[in-house]
Amino acid sequence: MNVFGIGLPEMALIGIVALLVFGPKKLPEIGRSFGKALRGFQEASKEFETEFKREAEQLQKVVAEPMQATLEQKPALTGTPEQGATAGASGDRGPIEAEALPPGETTT
Repeated sequence: MNVFGIGLPEMALIGIVALLVFGPKKLPEIGRSFGKALRGFQEASKEFETEFKREAEQLQKVVAEPMQATLEQKPALTGTPEQGATAGASGDRGPIEAEALPPGETTT
């Protein structure tokens, strides 16, 4: 029996020293507390491990799926410059067409 790298003779020696230090009345209580703490640590360790595996599987699934790119189309600007151009407003006269000006020229 080898727990935490400690063999049976070493565990017996630790038990005898603990019995001398704490006494026979306190030793069972300390053992129960140590057992509960160890059980809690094991449960937390298992929970962490399952959460880690779940996240790793989810990440693997996301990486394995091919990415799909889609382009969003914006609604055309409609209206007249006097009315103010609006995006996709119903009942307007239609889209405004912009004219390309040579560099340096401005509209008045």
